[in-house]
Amino acid sequence: MVRIKRSTVVGIVAVALPIALIAVLAALFLPGSGQRLVTLFLINLIAVLGFGIYSGNSGIMSFGHVGFMALGAYASGLLTMNPVVQKTALPHLPEWLAGWGMSFPLALLVAILVVAVVAVVIGVPVARLGGSSASICTLGFLVIVHVVLVASADITRGSQTFFGVPRAVDIWVALPCALLAVAIARIYRDSNSGLKLRASREDEIASTAVGVNVRLHRFCAWVLGAMLAGAAGALFAHFLGAFSPKDFYFNLTFMLLAMLILGGISTVSGAVVGTATIMLIVEVLRKFEGGVDLGFLSLPTVFGLTDIGIGLAILIVMYRLQDGLMGVREIDEKLPFLRRLGGQAKAAEVPAAAAPDRDTSLKVDNVGRRFAGLVALENASFDIVPGRVTGLIGPNGAGKSTLINCVSGVVPASSGKVLIDGRDVVSMPTYTVPKAGLGRTFQNIRLFRNLTVLENVTVAASAVAAAGEDAEALALCYLAEVGLADFADRLAGTLSYGAQRRLEIARALALKPRYLLLDEPAAGMNPAETQELMQVLDSIRHKYKLGLLVVEHDLKLIMRLCDVVVVLNKGQQIAMGTPAEIQANPAVVEAYIGRKRSGKPATASQNEPSAAALQPHAAGGLA
Repeated sequence: MVRIKRSTVVGIVAVALPIALIAVLAALFLPGSGQRLVTLFLINLIAVLGFGIYSGNSGIMSFGHVGFMALGAYASGLLTMNPVVQKTALPHLPEWLAGWGMSFPLALLVAILVVAVVAVVIGVPVARLGGSSASICTLGFLVIVHVVLVASADITRGSQTFFGVPRAVDIWVALPCALLAVAIARIYRDSNSGLKLRASREDEIASTAVGVNVRLHRFCAWVLGAMLAGAAGALFAHFLGAFSPKDFYFNLTFMLLAMLILGGISTVSGAVVGTATIMLIVEVLRKFEGGVDLGFLSLPTVFGLTDIGIGLAILIVMYRLQDGLMGVREIDEKLPFLRRLGGQAKAAEVPAAAAPDRDTSLKVDNVGRRFAGLVALENASFDIVPGRVTGLIGPNGAGKSTLINCVSGVVPASSGKVLIDGRDVVSMPTYTVPKAGLGRTFQNIRLFRNLTVLENVTVAASAVAAAGEDAEALALCYLAEVGLADFADRLAGTLSYGAQRRLEIARALALKPRYLLLDEPAAGMNPAETQELMQVLDSIRHKYKLGLLVVEHDLKLIMRLCDVVVVLNKGQQIAMGTPAEIQANPAVVEAYIGRKRSGKPATASQNEPSAAALQPHAAGGLA
């Protein structure tokens, strides 16, 4: 059962109330043409929300949802057409489609079911694709639907007008459907599935690394969005009464996508604002399209003026507001009084970790990775033990990040095994590796920049939360652990560099890992931020009894922090031992400053320290 948050209810009411008010006023006081315009707005809104559920949350532009509108329109039209009219309009209609004569509500439900079945079939390959590849695939679907409708003259009348559809939709029918669509779209956006899909929109690699099954959530959004689009198509058909395949093709696709993009692709309130804005532009420009005489000025006929106006509106808004009129946050998330009405989550108590078993470890066993003919890593072998910090060092290009990527499953190992408590995870899907007890951060920060700080951590917490656990409350606890609880409502991309590093650690902690891989966590930090980070690492290491693997170019930090140090050079593991042993190892000194200079003082670059950096420091803990 989906748990609807209080903030979601507030958001739905904040959007639905103005829509309902406008529709009721239009029904009571506007003439027939005004009511038709508002009804068309409500139907278009449902279609735009269908687009938004998939495109807005996944970041993949879909051109195919108008195809689902067409399927919904024709399915509902066939099911509701009067049998007498049907014999005249469609004399060669197959017997199994003839004479149904359903009521509109029942036909609407059947049409949505038909669309859902088609969406499931098409969604299987679409969900495997991303970016422009998926967009082109959806465009292909739209073309296929159009060609099939034109070619199936016995069922659809081909390119001719499909008439005889009961005009059963007015403002009072469209309004509850639109309000229901707003609720569905917002509930999905705020659900765990919607949040995870939005995370994959921001960074697919990072979302997979925190346990998100991207394909599954894309598939779910595709089917749900298609069902809304199918419903909009059925409503559109029964609003017009007659239509043809060209009514569900590129022109409608362009207009609906313009509505979605103009208002803000990632929000429900953006879909409402974008739909209303485009419809007003179209209505005004349509009056001028056939030419107008103002007395002092005569304007000629300009064909396509509405399309030109829509295009200019998009260009102007995108130039000033890259994320659309409403941006990336819902209206209730922006307005303080609505945020207060929505309430705030309370941090949960996370129990201290139990003492690890003596046989528990993450074992890297002869792991290697080849890229075509290049050997990036070969025969790396060491253990990561709970409660112990293992350092991983080496010159640039030594294979450190490749090793971490192989261990975490982001890059599959070409050879060897990665055993988490005796379980080989090399062949497991990447999104399942975190659930086996592994968390990680990245060399280059990979946050979900347009999600809030709290949402970033909630994505990870929800991937491992037990039944009945509040992922948001757990996320607040981990934010407090790294000192970011006061920034929970801030967008992650607005944090300072050091705070972003700590947020990555909090997100990894929310996976409740037994082993945590930190890829250059102090990179780019000033000394004060580095010291603060070391205190955080020391705290979480003991509190959660984690096994840490730390990749770092700051050798002073490594020598102070680590119990064991592993050294890579040119893809080979050349040494492993305590910090004192590594400092005295000639092969390590040679790897950093070269054979000829190993006996001389050397000035090192920022990323390749000199031998002086390998001289003894306090080791084995945090001084």
